[in-house]
Amino acid sequence: SLLMKRKLFLYNFKNLRFAKGRRETYLCYVVKRRDSATSCSLDFGYLRNQMGCHVEVLFLRYIAAWDLDPGRCYRITWFTSWSPCYDCAQHVANFLRSYPNLTLRIFTARLYFCEDRKAEPEGLRRLHKAGAQIAIMTFKDFFYCWNTFVENREQTFKGWEGLHENSVHLSRKLRRILLPLYEVDDLRDAFKTLGL
Repeated sequence: SLLMKRKLFLYNFKNLRFAKGRRETYLCYVVKRRDSATSCSLDFGYLRNQMGCHVEVLFLRYIAAWDLDPGRCYRITWFTSWSPCYDCAQHVANFLRSYPNLTLRIFTARLYFCEDRKAEPEGLRRLHKAGAQIAIMTFKDFFYCWNTFVENREQTFKGWEGLHENSVHLSRKLRRILLPLYEVDDLRDAFKTLGL
């Protein structure tokens, strides 16, 4: 099916602070071609990790096979259950550098951190520096995904308890990660001056 089952979406995209047991990453995507002021939707769907291959790399293989016209602009939007790991962030950053006519927006339900907690934030910073727009999913994004990618049987999306609070918390965390390092140092100096 082109659409995701409701339970699958709700289980995997729930923006819990501690999402134990959720080992797979799901990626919902929309690909559009920009023609001056208008855009033309080319494809949408969803993917998940496959044995030995992360979903971000699967998508890059998929889109690379399209043989995109270098004279046209394309916009890809991802909605992911987890943010990319360090290696995937590197692959995506390199891909974006190879395709300057392509823009990527990533909306993620949760931030992924592996054992080495410094690697993933650095990967996200490099991905952001390569031109990707990265944000945390809000109610509006979950609502859009529910109506676009989920076999919802005309049921209205109902947010879960803590959805808004967790989005705000994760957005602040992401903002701290993406802040230029000199701004972080300025903040540390300001806190020291204030005795905090």
